[in-house]
Amino acid sequence: MADEAETIERQAEAALHGAADGEIRAALGLDVVRVADATAFVAAALPPSAIVANRAIGLGLEAPPRTADLDALVQVYRNAGVERFFLHVHPDVESDALTVRLDGLGLERARGWQKFSRGVDAPVPEAAAEVAVREVGPDDGPAFARIVTDAFDLGPRAIPWFARLPSGAGWRAFLAEIDGAPAGAGALYIEGEAAWTDFGATAPAFRGRGVQGACLTHRVRVALEAGCRRLYTCTGEAVPGDPQHSFKNILRAGFEPDYVRANWAPPKRG
Repeated sequence: MADEAETIERQAEAALHGAADGEIRAALGLDVVRVADATAFVAAALPPSAIVANRAIGLGLEAPPRTADLDALVQVYRNAGVERFFLHVHPDVESDALTVRLDGLGLERARGWQKFSRGVDAPVPEAAAEVAVREVGPDDGPAFARIVTDAFDLGPRAIPWFARLPSGAGWRAFLAEIDGAPAGAGALYIEGEAAWTDFGATAPAFRGRGVQGACLTHRVRVALEAGCRRLYTCTGEAVPGDPQHSFKNILRAGFEPDYVRANWAPPKRG
């Protein structure tokens, strides 16, 4: 299960990079670098808070990582001038020895990401009646991108890139609306019989009205109607003091927790 979950997430990120044209790639310092079985995705011109755009996926997917590979991944980001990035570690290769090696590279364990999956049998709940969800049309890209880039701390420079997400191979994007106003957003990536949901976000003025749950439920329905048999998603692992709204919405949509993926990153400054 973890192998497919990690693989489709990496495929989705690669397709997102593929949606960027040359001008956007140059403006944002986008790059994709393969190191052993991991893929480092780089967005060098985005702010340090844009960690979801600067992360290496697939580490340990095929074999336990070598010290040289870990060092090479770290250097990809340091050479690009990226202050904050994640190295995602496959759960099967976590060990005390790996922890020592990552610590030696100046990284620390950050909050993990809880990975979830669901099949076709779990029921799909009804969404909040006041929330209407529709697929992003030709003129909706900027509205979708503004909600996503704000929610994920990507900064306004990323808006043109995420406005192009619906043109990425395998990607579909959705807007949730209340009384015709953009209230939330979410994206769905499909590869064969597997799907990955990402970038679920709610505009601040509409929080607490069932927007995120409605958008996730809609994407689940779309994936199942498209013939997907396995759906994957994630959110931050449960920690004390966090209300875990996303976690609860994911469970309501029929997903079950699978594993927590470790994230290693440079220490935060300040």
